[in-house]
Amino acid sequence: MDALSSTGRIIFVLAILAIGVETWVFARAVAHPLGRGYDGLPLIPWLPAIPWLAYLAGAIWVACGAAFLSKSLSGRAAMALGILFVVCSLAIVLPRYLSHLGSIPFRTVLLEPVAIGCVALLIPARGAIPGWLVEAGRYLLGMSLVVFGTDHLVGLAFHASFVPWWLPWHTFWAAFFGVAFIAAAVSITFHVLERWGAAGLGLMFGIWVLTFHLPRVLGFLGGEGPRDADEWSSMLIAVALWGGPWAAISNAGRESKAN
Repeated sequence: MDALSSTGRIIFVLAILAIGVETWVFARAVAHPLGRGYDGLPLIPWLPAIPWLAYLAGAIWVACGAAFLSKSLSGRAAMALGILFVVCSLAIVLPRYLSHLGSIPFRTVLLEPVAIGCVALLIPARGAIPGWLVEAGRYLLGMSLVVFGTDHLVGLAFHASFVPWWLPWHTFWAAFFGVAFIAAAVSITFHVLERWGAAGLGLMFGIWVLTFHLPRVLGFLGGEGPRDADEWSSMLIAVALWGGPWAAISNAGRESKAN
């Protein structure tokens, strides 16, 4: 589990660094035709198309990613990343999509950055972040995972369409992952086999990165391939949610013993 946690931290750091670089790359692409961001930009967490804001946000994400490599700075990095991702989602994305909350894709766009921000709060060792903030992130993450899982179960046909063609039983896998999301939410929120829940959640996203997102970025499963900025954003989100839960495993073990 400790080795898995170390691997997860590296994966998470690479994802956050890449998100920062992507934000810089598209800072001036005011009307990028392939993005799904706030104003047509793939700037996670869907920032407005304001170049100076994009450059600033990119610098913050890169700094936070690098700071996660330092034990003494990881707490501050987690707070900055977690709070900013959640606030950006709720303050910028939610008002725009408020009338579309019945749409599964819109709920996903809203809660993906929230999940990344909340996962970040669970990574540093105990005491590095105020306990109330960690618990708030834990419950908000659990809520996001429940929404993801429920959406999988409600929209079986929609999510089954994303299962790679070479895998059998598309509907089964869509339902399985829906249940897995809800199980991970219960595990992480209520400290029930929390390390295994975090390991399973990260593994699920890792599988998706390798079997779905990366092939699409490379142009093997449709889309525009490497030119599609939206596919890059989707993959980086999945990579962050692959490494983040794994990175939180060792701390989850200590939390469980303390409780």
